Amino acid sequence: METLTLHPKNKEQLNALKAFAKALKIDFETEESPYNPEFVKNILQAREDIKNGKGVKIAVEDLWK
Repeated sequence: METLTLHPKNKEQLNALKAFAKALKIDFETEESPYNPEFVKNILQAREDIKNGKGVKIAVEDLWK
């Protein structure tokens, strides 16, 4: 048997996936994230900011100047 790992991006997707699995009588497990939700939100926002060109790149050589 194979294991399928899904990463829903919001509560709506999570609920839809759970309902789908229940409808097909598929066993599934859930686990809570060990991370603080506010921390995760900040990290995801920072990644989005970098994608949008916000932020500053610093060369490794300049880190200790």
